[in-house]
Formats: sequence, C-alpha cells, structure tokens
Amino acid sequence: MAPNDSIVVINAGSSSIKFSLYSGAALALTFKGKIENLYSGVTRFSAQDAQGHSIGEHSWADAPLNHEAGMRFLIDFAQSHLDGHRVVAVGHRIVHGGVAYSGPRRLDAGVLAALEKLIPLAPLHLPHNLAPVRAVMAMAPDVPQMGCFDTAFHVGQPPEAQAFALPARITEQGVRRYGFHGLSYEYIASRLPDADPSLAGAKVVAAHLGNGASMCAMAAGRSVASSMGFTAVDGLPMGTRCGALDPGVVLYLIEQLGMDVGAVQKLLYQESGLLGVSGISSDMRTLEQSGDPRAKAAIALMVYRIGRELGSLAAALGGLDALVFSGGIGENSTALRAAVCRDAAWLGVKLDAGANDASPRGVARISAADSRVAVWVVPANEELMIARHTQTLLEHS
Repeated sequence: MAPNDSIVVINAGSSSIKFSLYSGAALALTFKGKIENLYSGVTRFSAQDAQGHSIGEHSWADAPLNHEAGMRFLIDFAQSHLDGHRVVAVGHRIVHGGVAYSGPRRLDAGVLAALEKLIPLAPLHLPHNLAPVRAVMAMAPDVPQMGCFDTAFHVGQPPEAQAFALPARITEQGVRRYGFHGLSYEYIASRLPDADPSLAGAKVVAAHLGNGASMCAMAAGRSVASSMGFTAVDGLPMGTRCGALDPGVVLYLIEQLGMDVGAVQKLLYQESGLLGVSGISSDMRTLEQSGDPRAKAAIALMVYRIGRELGSLAAALGGLDALVFSGGIGENSTALRAAVCRDAAWLGVKLDAGANDASPRGVARISAADSRVAVWVVPANEELMIARHTQTLLEHS
C-alpha cells in the first residue's frame, strides 16, 4: 500500500456502526467514529482523529437513520475528510462464517447469498453485519470489500471442543460449537508476546467482557476452547443475553408457559443477562453505582460464571499461565477484575491492587510480582485486526 492508500473498517451492530480509517503500509489510524441509536430515539454521530480530538458530530432527532442511510452519511463524511487519502478497500466484521468460511474472504454477491443463509445462527447480528456491505456495493461498487469472521479464529479447535453430543445427522447440518469474538482474541494473541515474550507459547485464558461477553482458552496463540458455542447467546451472562442455559428451560418456556419461538428469542437475547437479573440496566457502570440488591446480585452472578468458565477453560488447557481482561467491562471495571481474581486465587492468581486500581489504558500487567498466573489488561482492537486481514487479502488478490 502506498502512503496515502487507506482501508476503511466497518463494525456494524444491531443499532450502531463503528468505523475507522487506517492509512499506509503501517495501517496508521487516521480517524474513527460511530453512529449510535439507529432506527430509534436520537441517532448520534461522532468522529475523532488519531489523537482523540473531535472532528465531527451530528444528531438526527426527528428521523432516526437505518443502516443504509447511516452508511451513506459515513461515506460522505469520509470522502470530505480524506485529505488526499484514497480508499482502496473496506473491511467488515461479520459475526458468523459458518462451516464454509474459516478465514477472511472477499465479499461478492455469491458470498453474501451464502451468508444470508446463516442468519438463523446469529439473528441479531448477521443481518446488520451484511447491511453495510450491500450499501457500499450500491454506492461504491468498484471498491473491494473483505469479510472478517468472528468464528474463524476458533476453527482449529480440537474436534471434541467443537462437538455437541448429538446424532451425526444433526451435526452434519452444521450444529456444533463455533465460538465468537475471534477477532478480539486474535488481536490479544498478537499483542501478548510483544508485552512479554514468554507468553508466546503460554497457556492463556482471555475474557472479552462487554455487552457481549465470552472467554477463550488459547495455547501458543491458538484457540483451544471457548465459552460461546453454536450461537452468541451461550456461555457467560451478558448485557441482555442469558448465557449458558439448560435446554430444558427452553422446552418449558414453550410447552408450559406457552411462549412462541419469537418470544423465547426475545427473552434470551434481549431481556436476560445483567438487565434481566437486575431489572435495572444492562450497563455494568450503572449497576456498580447502584445500591439496589438486584444490581449486586446481577454482578455477583456474572463474577461467579466467569470463575466457573475460568476453571473449565484452564482444565481444557491443562494449566494456566496468564489471564487477560479485555472489552468494555474487562478494561474499565476495576471492581469486577478484583472480584474475578480474588475467586481465582486457587489457580495461583494474585492481583496487584495498586496496578488494578490505576485503571490502565494500554496493555498492562496488573498481577503481583509473585503471582503464579500473570494477569493482563489488553484493550480490544478488533478494527485493527480487520484492517490487517483486509490489507493481506488486498495484497494477494
């Protein structure tokens, strides 16, 4: 890539679009931003340069935007702020790649059609991941687009880590454990050896904790097991998702409580987790500031489940050298990190309270010098991982 060549990264959720512009062979961040509250309320746009200074803000109070309108606005904004840079490709985060897509792929009409068939596997994510792809195809058809899949990092897990104990006729339909947040874990795996070379071959459990939350066991930078399975509703309790659930509960909801599939899906994805247990909020910051016993119960349940998953993933690894916190909660909640580490003392985890309370903003070790298990905070950067994959695909296309 020439110095002025740039890659746009799009990370689209159900009600938001995050975007970043990376330039040159070194993929230097030029600017980034996001549109929030698509479809409802007041849609807001904000953008910052590489130093964090605001370079644009806007809101739509009367007519909230959809994904297509949001992408149109972002493209117009980017074109007006390119300042000599030329967009050579667009990289997208796509939550689910199914069995067929085990690595980044160039997106065309055929790939989009195949991915649309996977929507039942990620109904609240995949439609919104694909909407910006179609928008860019319509508005800038000559710009190459690359899809980077959150499931791809976990493809190399042992067969037993991917299998459910179901008949082969079901497994052959693609019903297996996929794992998610792979782009985040791949970035963590790339950063840890820079921070401590001894971690290159280490047994690591990483916790990506945010509105969506999961954990991953990695051996020498490769995924061995993960807390999320067939869908992104499995594993840990999340902002509004329930996490691991006895499948008998779903049968009970349908057979005894008379709930239809749509109602069950809404309950598990949008009305459970921290929001459902607390009855207050899905936001950890709000819950930590609340004196309501229900808020404390929601946090305690999440800490407990993290501890259970940590033990399980350490068993899958056959030991543990390092624990990593990432994601919005993992990076910012000193109280949750302290609680998780306290409960993990049996594994040899010993926190440096001062380092933890300092709220590190970059890659930082927060464990005590004599801790048998190193504890790190690694800020999530899925966007840079997507830019790297997009650059590689572009160079080999």
